Amino acid sequence: MVSKRVSMDKSTKNATRTTENLEERVSTLEKENEELAAQLKWYQEQFRLSQKQRFGSSSEKTDPDQIELPLFNEAEVTQDQSVEEPTVETITYDRKKTRKSRKTTTENLPSETVEYDLPAEEQVCSCCNGDLHKMSQEVREEIKVIPAEVKVVKHVRHVYACRSCEKNGTTTPVVTADMPESVFPGSLASPSAMAYIMEQKYVQGLPLYRQEKQFDRLGVHLSRQTLSNWLMYGAETWLAPVYSCMVDKLKTCDVLHADETTLQVLNEPGRPAMSKSYMWLYRTGRSDPPIVVFDYKTTRASKHPRQFLNGFKGYLHVDGYAGYNAVGSEVQLVGCWAHARRKFDEAVKALPKSEKQSTTAAQEGLAYCNKLFEIERELKELNLPYDQVYKMREKRSRPVLEAFSGWLKKMRPKILPKSLLGNAITYCLNQMDRLQTFLKDGRLEIDNNLAERTIKPFVIGRKNWLFSNTARGAEASSIIYSVIETAKENGLNPFQYLTYLFEILPNIKASDIDRLLPWSTELPDYVTRKSTSTQA
Repeated sequence: MVSKRVSMDKSTKNATRTTENLEERVSTLEKENEELAAQLKWYQEQFRLSQKQRFGSSSEKTDPDQIELPLFNEAEVTQDQSVEEPTVETITYDRKKTRKSRKTTTENLPSETVEYDLPAEEQVCSCCNGDLHKMSQEVREEIKVIPAEVKVVKHVRHVYACRSCEKNGTTTPVVTADMPESVFPGSLASPSAMAYIMEQKYVQGLPLYRQEKQFDRLGVHLSRQTLSNWLMYGAETWLAPVYSCMVDKLKTCDVLHADETTLQVLNEPGRPAMSKSYMWLYRTGRSDPPIVVFDYKTTRASKHPRQFLNGFKGYLHVDGYAGYNAVGSEVQLVGCWAHARRKFDEAVKALPKSEKQSTTAAQEGLAYCNKLFEIERELKELNLPYDQVYKMREKRSRPVLEAFSGWLKKMRPKILPKSLLGNAITYCLNQMDRLQTFLKDGRLEIDNNLAERTIKPFVIGRKNWLFSNTARGAEASSIIYSVIETAKENGLNPFQYLTYLFEILPNIKASDIDRLLPWSTELPDYVTRKSTSTQA
């Protein structure tokens, strides 16, 4: 009996252990299954998003038929009803792109007239032999293209002396005519030639080796080394003081935008040729004269914006990069809602077709962002003063933002953190302090698109010239890009403006540079973007 009882106890214990092991095994498998399902969902999202980015439209515009969330109607109740809203017809009319007439597109171009007339012997009536009179005229306009040409300009300075003193005097006075200083002593470089190679590379994206071939076709051999020397000398000697004045003026403004992009520099001491360097961008907002400044640095470290912005006090528009967190306590960071919206847009694009027809959490998040941008578009169309923009945002944007913040906190525990939607929610919650800053001042933007559009010419140019050979060359490029992009932002013709600078700078004092800055009212009319006339 005892042996049977012991045997039964052992079998019961074994069965219990087997059951516990199985339950533990099942729990482990269920957990693994959940992890694999989440991983599979993430890969499916990435695949759908990749397909959309590769083959679909690149536009982030939301489908206008998307259902608007009911809570937005609650936010609308708080808006200022006394402000007249533009009608749909008005908005459509204002946004319509009207085709410019031929006269409008050619009115700023120099013109010449070629007349075709009947010979005198043919100005006789074929019926009665009477004299013909001019009844009307037919006019046809064409655009004539004059290719670039190279010619030699000889600067001859005459020297005068007194013949009487030469014969009878002990000294002979010598008087020499005035002549402008050379932009690059000892070289063939002229102000227009130096401006041309800069404009060709940094506006048209034409690398120096292509310019070398272009000059060969024009009948003059200028090696790329010579062209590079002209670029470097012009940037370091003449444009650097202009650049310094632009930086000083930039730091006195209250609202700035910042961004950064990569740059490859081949020959940097202690660094491999494939290392990533960075070109940082800083620019003013819409409430100040346009100033664009590029700053070359070897890394993306937070010390670089902190050092550059030393002395700046105000608002700084940035993206979500954490490197801007160390710029200083006197700088308030303004988050970018375009980045926040883009993450929800990617989550929507990655949805399977079966879910796109229904209102999903990703679409709800995108709708919140769309509502904020819709309010901003309406405020811009009303063209309100900045203090009124601030008041309207408090009435209309703040309720939407507060509702969105609550929605994010509610959805966070329900969504997988590593999914695209989870990433969008986490990003917005982590950036919420920055994303709310635009409500503090009517001069602030809801996004940092102004900086992203400004840095785009550099990114496009980089696709053509690919890299900088040395750090010195990268610094020279940052100076030239800064002057050119600031000139463009102020409505100047880059080539005409650079030519003007290289003509004037060698012949003035450093204290007179302020009147040459791109926003100066003392600049001649011919340097404006629309003008094509040359200086007399």
